[in-house]
Amino acid sequence: MIETIKLPFYAKFAFVLLALLLSGYLFYIGQGIIVPILLAFFIAIILRPIVDFFNKKLRLPNVIAIALTVTFFVILILGIFTIISMQISDMVNDFDKIQRNLNTHLSHFQNFVRENFNLSKKEQAEYIDDATVDSIEKGKELIGTTLLSFSDTLLNAILIPIYIFLILLYKSLFVKFFEKLVSQDNKSTLFDILEQIKVVVKSYIVGLILEMIFISVLTSVGLMIIGVKYAILLGVITGLLNIIPYIGILVAGILTIVATLTGSADLSVIIGVIIVNLIVQLIDNNLLVPLIVSSKVKINALVSIVGIIIGGAMAGISGMFLAIPIIAILKVIFDRIETLEPWGYLMGDTLPKTYEWHNIRFPRYDFENFTDTTPNSNEINIEIVKAPTSETSE
Repeated sequence: MIETIKLPFYAKFAFVLLALLLSGYLFYIGQGIIVPILLAFFIAIILRPIVDFFNKKLRLPNVIAIALTVTFFVILILGIFTIISMQISDMVNDFDKIQRNLNTHLSHFQNFVRENFNLSKKEQAEYIDDATVDSIEKGKELIGTTLLSFSDTLLNAILIPIYIFLILLYKSLFVKFFEKLVSQDNKSTLFDILEQIKVVVKSYIVGLILEMIFISVLTSVGLMIIGVKYAILLGVITGLLNIIPYIGILVAGILTIVATLTGSADLSVIIGVIIVNLIVQLIDNNLLVPLIVSSKVKINALVSIVGIIIGGAMAGISGMFLAIPIIAILKVIFDRIETLEPWGYLMGDTLPKTYEWHNIRFPRYDFENFTDTTPNSNEINIEIVKAPTSETSE
């Protein structure tokens, strides 16, 4: 008979912390291999219902159904990027106009500095030259890094569809592998974890895609109203970049302002672009995120932000994108393993978001007079990163 050794709290804490640190270190040194596989895994979960449709409704063999699904997915992605590339090439043709308008705004800015800070244009030019002494050397390093990054991206673009195909093909093999890892008594917990992981990932990514579509439409309409050239292209780029938390929307705003210079040097148009982006972000944070992106797992904002920062430091933009679903998967696992349940609770967000006073709802972010109503393992609710300013408590 096998006896279970019960470790004291400090030993359990040390082992869990050590396991997390080692996992993070392995992810960091192997990111070139692990990141494409994780992306393929998440995409495979989204594509699985299409494979089931081909299998059950059209009665196609499994291999053919998977091949068709992956082919349609690749064609869709290539089609989107082809259309965007064609629009960008048209925008590049207006580069001379952008440069002229940019010089106009730069001249106005230099005049402002000269009038308010008593710095002549010559002195300003000298400051700029001093600040950019090392720019050439850094530029060479940046070009080398960009070329290397481009080659890695091209390789991943080839490998990810292959990974997706193989993950879908060997799905039952992976399930059997996990079954063999656990005892018979724990198999029900294993199946529950696998099912919840599928639900969490699917809900998050589908919600993200819907949010991206809404952001693209809202931004495009707003830019059309203020008369910005290439409004649809800029709206689509904003929607795509919005999937990168925090940084994406900032980059999209800068690109939109630069692209605005293709049509006019009028400062009011640039102010209009900024206002459109602010309004779209308010709608996104307070309506789209709680209604669309919120799905089956509730992760508090602190863990989300720290996770995104760590993901970005470890694997760049891909790491930032993968951070939330990975944290959600860890929470699902922690919530269903008794010894790890406190960690799952720490990652969760059981705080009531509002309280009612005379039929008026106010934000409430405190634990006073709050009874813990953490849902059980089969009824987890999950909210992602961008916490709205107010949300109805459940």
